[in-house]
This record gives sequence, structure tokens and C-alpha cells, in this order.
Amino acid sequence: MNNKILRVMAINLGTLVLVSVMVSCSSDSKAAPTKAEVTLDPNLYTVEHPDLFKLAAVETRELPSTLNANGSVTPDINSTIHVTSQGSGRVVELKVRLGDYVKKGQELLSIRSTDLSGAFSDYQKAIADERLSQKSLERAQLLYSHGALAEKDLQQAEDTEEKTKVDVQTTEQHVHILGGDPAHPGSLIELRAPISGTIVEQNISGFEGIKSLDNTPNLFTVANLTQVWVLCDVYENDLGAVHLGDTAEIRLNAYVDKVYKGKVADISRVLDPATRSAKVRIVLPNRDASLRPGMFAVATFHSRKSQSRIVIPATSLMRLQDKDWVFRKEGVQFRRVEVRSLGEAANGMQHIQDGIKTGDQIVANALEFSSTVAGQRK
Repeated sequence: MNNKILRVMAINLGTLVLVSVMVSCSSDSKAAPTKAEVTLDPNLYTVEHPDLFKLAAVETRELPSTLNANGSVTPDINSTIHVTSQGSGRVVELKVRLGDYVKKGQELLSIRSTDLSGAFSDYQKAIADERLSQKSLERAQLLYSHGALAEKDLQQAEDTEEKTKVDVQTTEQHVHILGGDPAHPGSLIELRAPISGTIVEQNISGFEGIKSLDNTPNLFTVANLTQVWVLCDVYENDLGAVHLGDTAEIRLNAYVDKVYKGKVADISRVLDPATRSAKVRIVLPNRDASLRPGMFAVATFHSRKSQSRIVIPATSLMRLQDKDWVFRKEGVQFRRVEVRSLGEAANGMQHIQDGIKTGDQIVANALEFSSTVAGQRK
């Protein structure tokens, strides 16, 4: 009897132990997921004295729309002249180089030209023919006055004289066109600068042969750089934001601290089929010659039409890891929020594309707040 009781008690005890183990396992399996769900938000900050940090309200203002576009500095076409030679020949002396400043009338190079030699020959022959016809006319007039010559013969002499005069004028003009001086016969063409300016292109070197105008490029390009253009590529979907007369701010890699101001002078009527963009032209004064053709430029266009824009103080914006951030107040804590800045606005404000909304409270000095939080975490 006692053995039966003992066996029953053992069975009950084993059952209790088994149930206890199952309950324990069940309890552990429920607790594990609960611990795994506990995570820390790296963008949420708690500070000891949040009231010490000045806040700024996110505002909406009516501001001109802005657009950034890449471009480059180019010479003003209206003040640019391509220099060519009217006659063929060979370069004897090259007197200027690419980048040189030249004055109007300054000699650029000299060319020994058979075309000029032929033009002088024709001119001198025309002068000789004119002298002969002049003497013939004088003799005909004398004979006619004495009744020894018919009127038709006199008229023939007068016609010959007129034709020889025309020949002299034509050949003289040809000498001038080729760059020669009728008073100083020779075979050298002295090519001179048509305007004062800078040589921005050179396609000739010493002792090269020069062919006719039909198959020879311009020898030099001279540009007056006291005024230059900035040509920007504006893509098709952004053209609606740019209008004639809009103001533009130009920034150059060469002068990072300087901003040039100009206006949109022209918008191309034709799109580049490869890039689907139009050329937008901005005219800038360049009296100090600091703007050089080929410089890379970034233009910011400010439209005359206003749009509602979200703005914040520039000090509220912090640049970190190539991104823009602000610290937004959420109860007693602050959340670091990524935003997209569209550039500077007036009075030390910044345009914001997205990330925050009007009425949000953000830290007025993001750099000071970030430094304080970093110190506390240490």
C-alpha cells in the first residue's frame, strides 16, 4: 500500500516539474520578442535644459521662384570679329599669339601673296592704259576742234577714256581688299586687327600656307571682352521658370566669394536635340577683364513671379555628410530632420523644399545645439 502511494506521489511530482518547465519556457519565449522591439532613435535627442535653446518658427513667404543652371563665359558675339586673309600665300612673320591684347590697326601677321602681286600688276597696267587713252582723247579733241576728225571718232575716244578710268578704280579697289597700298607696290599682305580686343582664337602658325577663303578657316578671332556673355543650359521642363528680364546671380569657380548680377537677355527659340535644353544668355560687364572665356559658371535665376516658399533662418540649417538638417522640437525632445535647401533668401533666410512644414518649431542655432548634444553624450 505504501509503495503505491509513493509511486503516485512520484508521478504527481514529475508532472508538477514538467508543467513548471513548460511554463518557464513559455514565459521565456514571450519575453524575448519584447526585448528585441526596444530600439533607440538616433535622430531623437533629449537635453537637460531644453528651454535654454532659442526656437524659430518655420514660415511661408511669397518669394520669387529660383532655378540653378550650369553655363560658361563666352565672348559677346556682337563684339567679336573673325580675321581672315582675302589673298592666298605663305606667312612670313607672325607678330601676335593667342591671348594677346591688340589695338585696332595693329599688325597681326604678314603674308607673301602672289594674289597681291597680280593685283598690283593689273593696277599698274590699268594706269598705263588710262594715260594712253587720256592722250588719245586730248589728240582727238584737238583734231575735232579743227574739223579734222569726225564726231563719232571723238565719242569713241571719250568712251575708251571712261572705261580705262573704271579699270583703274576697280584694280585699285582690289589692291585695297587684299590688304595692299596702291602707293607702295609689293607682294606682302599686312593683316591688321579690325578692332581692339583680345585674341581668343588662333588657327595659324609661322610659315604656314594660306589658301583661298573657300577652304581656309579664320586665322584669328579678336573679341572685345569689356562685356561678356554667360550662356546657360536650361532643360525643357524648367523653361517655364525663366523669362526675359529676370535677374540672375552668377557664381564662378575662380571667384567663390564673388557674386555677379545680370539679367536674362535672350532665351533660345530652338532646343538642343541631344540634351533637350535651351541656351539662356546673360550679359555681364567685364571692365576689369576678370571674366575669361571658357570659365565655368552657375547661374541662379530669380523669376519676377512670386510663389509661396517655406523659409527658415540660415542659422537653423546644419550641413552634415552632404545633407541639410534642422532640429525640430517634439514635446520635450528634439528630432533631427533632413531637409532640402533651395538656396539663400533675403535677410539671412533659406528656402526649404521639403522635410518641415509651416508652424514647426526648430532650433534657431543648429550648430550650437549640435555641439551641446555631442558634449552631453560624451
